[in-house]
Amino acid sequence: MGKIPMDLLDFRILSALQQDGQISMARLSEKVGLSLSACHRRVKMMEANGMIEGYAARLDRKKVGLELQIFIEIKLVSQQRENIQAFEDAISHMPEVLECHLISGEFDYLMRVAARNTDAYEKLYRNRLSEIPSVAQMKTLLGVSTVKEFRGYHLE
Repeated sequence: MGKIPMDLLDFRILSALQQDGQISMARLSEKVGLSLSACHRRVKMMEANGMIEGYAARLDRKKVGLELQIFIEIKLVSQQRENIQAFEDAISHMPEVLECHLISGEFDYLMRVAARNTDAYEKLYRNRLSEIPSVAQMKTLLGVSTVKEFRGYHLE
């Protein structure tokens, strides 16, 4: 699918929605300088073409009991298609894995996991992650504190 042309108003709409997904259409149209109907039409168009994938609440990880944030570097046995597919299939069925990215460099993947405590992470590590046959090495990095949390893309 090709890139969809966007203008400054589209970027303003998306930026506002990233900051507040519950903003009323009236307030959004006022904020970006469009009529209510034009703003609504643009939002619906961006939803229809998949630019806006959905709306969700941002939770405070610690307040919902997820004390640890862990980053895990993963190295596969090899980069053969079947090893990559086996790993990606296994990870896609693990809700504890918040993000997983194929990366370049010494390791093949970088994952982000949230866990209630070290016992919960150890259980995930021993019973699920270490059981993936295509994994050769895992390096666990414990997040000590978060300096800046993802709050949306910078759009210009």
